[in-house]
Amino acid sequence: MRNEERPPYSGCDEKARPARSAGIDYFRMAAAFMVIAIHIAPFSGWNQEIDFLLTYCLGRTAVPFFFMTTGYFVLAPYVKSGFRKKRSFGKYMVKNTVLYLAAAVLYLPLTIYSGNLPKNVGEWGKALVFDGTFYHLWYFPAVLLGCLLVVWMLGSGRSLRFSAGAAAAYAAASYLIGLFGDSYYGAVKGTPWIKAVYGAIFQVSSFTRNGIFFAPIFLMMGVGIALTRRRLPKKICVWGLTLSLVLLMGEGLLTYGLKWQRHNSMYFFLAPAMYFLFQLLLMIPGKAPAFCRKYSLILYVVHPAVIVILRGLAQILGLTEFLVDNTFVQYITVCLGTLLAAYLYMELKERVVSFVK
Repeated sequence: MRNEERPPYSGCDEKARPARSAGIDYFRMAAAFMVIAIHIAPFSGWNQEIDFLLTYCLGRTAVPFFFMTTGYFVLAPYVKSGFRKKRSFGKYMVKNTVLYLAAAVLYLPLTIYSGNLPKNVGEWGKALVFDGTFYHLWYFPAVLLGCLLVVWMLGSGRSLRFSAGAAAAYAAASYLIGLFGDSYYGAVKGTPWIKAVYGAIFQVSSFTRNGIFFAPIFLMMGVGIALTRRRLPKKICVWGLTLSLVLLMGEGLLTYGLKWQRHNSMYFFLAPAMYFLFQLLLMIPGKAPAFCRKYSLILYVVHPAVIVILRGLAQILGLTEFLVDNTFVQYITVCLGTLLAAYLYMELKERVVSFVK
């Protein structure tokens, strides 16, 4: 067999294939609500420390989970086929590129209104490839670039291919580099040459939570879990997740208290927490309602627009103190408004499809 046709992870169980589980699909919705919370800080009006632990520590499991689902359901079957089944992977990449560009256009008026419209070609490139043209859209270029990196490393090319171990090592090393440009930046920025290196990175990408440093490790974890021969026992996953989350919160409080955080998307203990969490979710049997898969992405894309609309309505109605300043009420209202927007979108889509047919 030629080198480019030999499937990586050849020691894995060939009968194993990614299968849906109710746990994964239900957590899609939970993760979407976590993302909304990150952009509102719903418990900050009660207690800043509790809000930080719940929203900016535990809530940081949301985006890595979405990366892992992509690795599990999209990349793993492509890897297992020896990179011969290109159609589904290509369809995923095209679909998400189109969605990203459509969302960028949708948020263009808000981008202009906020004064964040890129001013030159370099800034447009930075926004489109790394930062996203609106604050939450960074996920799309991150997952697209991360997928291309993982696929390239695992062997789709004819001349260059990393072993699975080398690819995993790169993913871990890149995450480590990203970590010190994120939650641990304050611990290293005092060293001039390190500050200069990160300064160069931040010229290209405003944050290290992007498709080069953040996405690969979680995409690889999704692939690895999908193709591994054996899964960890439930008891080990429960205890592993519990310990990882406790350490994650401690790590978050430590880096926050020491004022090291430039951002707070990346933690050491986030990776083990996601490893155990994802396997536990896979153990939940059954089939979740289809709306869990369909609505979660819509919630992610639409919620900033709902936040803006809510603030405008609250100002018009004289309810800013109740609907906006009360962050918990604002969070609940935005969640309900975003769910309504998702429902109306799906209803409209189904009617258009029926009409065309």
